[in-house]
Order: sequence, then structure tokens, then C-alpha cells
Amino acid sequence: MKKITTLFLLALLALTLAACGSETEGAGDGNRKITLGISGSDTTIWDYIADKVEQEGIDLQIVTFSDYVAPNIALAEGELDLNAFQTISYFDEFVEEHNIDIVPIGSTVIAPMGLYSEKYDSIDELPEGSQIAVPNEATNMGRALLLLQEAGLIKLSDDAGLTGTADHIIENPKKLEIVPMVAAQTPRAMADVAASIVNNGIAVDAGLNPTDDPIARESDTATPYINLIAASAENADDEDYLKIVELYQQEDTADFIVEHTKGAQIPTFIPVEELVDYK
Repeated sequence: MKKITTLFLLALLALTLAACGSETEGAGDGNRKITLGISGSDTTIWDYIADKVEQEGIDLQIVTFSDYVAPNIALAEGELDLNAFQTISYFDEFVEEHNIDIVPIGSTVIAPMGLYSEKYDSIDELPEGSQIAVPNEATNMGRALLLLQEAGLIKLSDDAGLTGTADHIIENPKKLEIVPMVAAQTPRAMADVAASIVNNGIAVDAGLNPTDDPIARESDTATPYINLIAASAENADDEDYLKIVELYQQEDTADFIVEHTKGAQIPTFIPVEELVDYK
């Protein structure tokens, strides 16, 4: 009897140790947490991507910001792993101005900028001397002025480039007054100005429809205005980061983006080399 009891206890101990060993082995398993910052409150598209990458062992956590500065600073300081909110032209300007070491690792969409008005239904109705609110960041302002030029409201000098200012306006038949302000304020300014040029994501957050509501809208799909996914330079080749890019740039994602945004965002998947060589 004593021998049987001893054998039973040894067997029980072996089972217990085996179970503990199994728990210890699995304790370190689990999805890798990766944080990604975006500007704006609509996380629907990235929630869709998060569901896809979860199958690859990645826990993608979306962090929202209300401006275009903090997501890049947070990425540069290691508080984020990735961000996805900006055009390549804005990215280039920001990196040069702030001297930070982040790089694009993939393209996402073009989100056309629009001219919105609460008072007028067409650009022809804009009266002489109208105030037009525009984002005050260098590249967004330059882009806004190019939109006004595309709409036939102004003409810019040849040296305006992508970062033109009001000083580059050489023809202004309606004598429009350009009113720069923080991008997030442009929808709120619509009550006080004739029209506002509003970035796509900000327009959505403000309850505007970027497809139907603008009285003028970008039609140019130039490379500088393609949005991108960015990482720190030292982590640009991280396999999981590139897997996120790969899964974003799939046909089902493109279809989902078009459906969710009702065509307000245009999936534009091009190689990173074309992003960095657009100039």
C-alpha cells in the first residue's frame, strides 16, 4: 500500500511539473503589441486592418490625435511604433523642419482636399473680397492655394511650388483674402468666412461629406499628396511593420476604404521608392 501511494504521489508530481512547464512555455506567447497613431477620431479603416493583422500575431493598437504635429513627435520619441495620417509632402517638410529620423514605409490613400462653404453653392457665387480660410501649415497651405488655382480663382507664380503662400498669388480677380489658421479650425471658421479649405479627415470629423459637400475639390492625384505609413528609420525594415503595410495594400482593404468613405478616399498603393523620389 505504501508503495502504491508513493507511486501515485510521484505520478501526480510529474503531472504537476509537466503542467507548470507547459504554462511557463506558453506564458511568453501572444500577439506582439504595435501602436499606430492617426489624426482624427475615425478609426474604422484601421480597425479593419487590426482585425487582419491579428491573424498574423500582431495586436495593432490605434492611438488618435487631434493635430498633425503630435503623431510625428510621438513617433520620433519612441512613444509610437508607426503613424499613418500625413501626405508625403507634409512629411518631408516636417522632417526637415524638426530634424527627426523617421521614414515612409508604405503608401495608403489620396484624400482630396475640398473647398467648403455654408453660404454659397458654387465658386461662381463667391463675391469679390471673400475671405477664404486655409490651413496654416506650410505644405497644407501650399496645397490649398493649388486647389484655389485649380478652381480658377487665383493664379500662382511659377516658383510657388508645393509650399506657396499668399505672396505667390500673381492673379486674384475676385480679390480673395487668404486667412491662414490651424487646420482643425477650418470647419468652424465656415460661419465667419465665405469658404474654408478643409483637409479630408478633418472634414469627416466635422460631419462634412468630402465627396458631396465641397464647392471645389482636388482632382489632381499627384504623388506629393499620397498619404503614408511612417516608422522610425532604425525600425523601417521590421518584418511586422512591413506585414501591416502588405495587408493594408490588399484588394479587400481597397474595397473597404472606398465603401466606408463613399469614395472620399482613393486607395493609392505605390512603392516607397516612388514616394521618396517624387520631387
